[in-house]
Amino acid sequence: MKKICLHCFVSGHVQGVFFRRETRNYAIELQLTGWVKNLPDGRVEVLVCGEESAVIVMQNWLWQGPPAANVTEVLSQEISWQEYNSFEVK
Repeated sequence: MKKICLHCFVSGHVQGVFFRRETRNYAIELQLTGWVKNLPDGRVEVLVCGEESAVIVMQNWLWQGPPAANVTEVLSQEISWQEYNSFEVK
C-alpha cells in the first residue's frame, strides 16, 4: 500500500474547540503519524503521514473536526514522505 504525507491548513472557528486534541485522537485511531498545532492567525496546521487511504479519511474529517468547530476551508498539499514515530500536539 502507498504511504503519503499531507500538509494541511484548516481555517474557520478551529481554535479553542479541542481541534488539536481530537485530531490527535483520530490520527492515532487511524494509525497515522505527524503533528498538529495552532497558528497565530487562528488556523490549525496539520501534518499527517501514513497509508494513503487513512490519510484521505483524516483529510475528509478535517473538514468537520470536533462538534464545536466550524471549518470554512482546508488547504492540503501532498509532500515528500517524512518519518514520525507518533502523532503529537505541538
